[in-house]
Amino acid sequence: MTRILFVCSGNICRSPTAEGVARHFIEAGGLGGRIEVDSAGTQGYHAGEAPDPRTQRAARGRGYDLSGLRARKLEVHDFQDFDLLLAMDRGHLEAMRRLCPPVYQSRLGMFMQFDRSGQFDDEVPDPYYGGPRGFDLVLDMCEHGVRGLLETVSVRV
Repeated sequence: MTRILFVCSGNICRSPTAEGVARHFIEAGGLGGRIEVDSAGTQGYHAGEAPDPRTQRAARGRGYDLSGLRARKLEVHDFQDFDLLLAMDRGHLEAMRRLCPPVYQSRLGMFMQFDRSGQFDDEVPDPYYGGPRGFDLVLDMCEHGVRGLLETVSVRV
């Protein structure tokens, strides 16, 4: 079983979108017994909350249900518990590196390193303070990133 954790700031926009898209693709691809995903935030200020309503609305429009997800804060034990911990932007990656024990540093990376389309930057922008287009862009990026990630991980599993 390969375990993957997506990480953003508050775990209510970007990382739960990646988690929801990944869950959908894992189920559709019959990979449920081989790959497990979760998400967390570098900050705990939204712990216990559902994803942002705008995130849920955009995801629902593409057939992804994020309503059952709840925000949580990244914890030290996550570095041991997950095989890959993927940051949505470089600031998250830096925060993860500071918290991560040295023995697990090799498990850290950028989520968009798995995008094979070449259409996007390496950072998923935060849509929180913008309009609806930002949430659609995050979905576009997550769909591409998750496809590449699952292709990569499926080959290794």
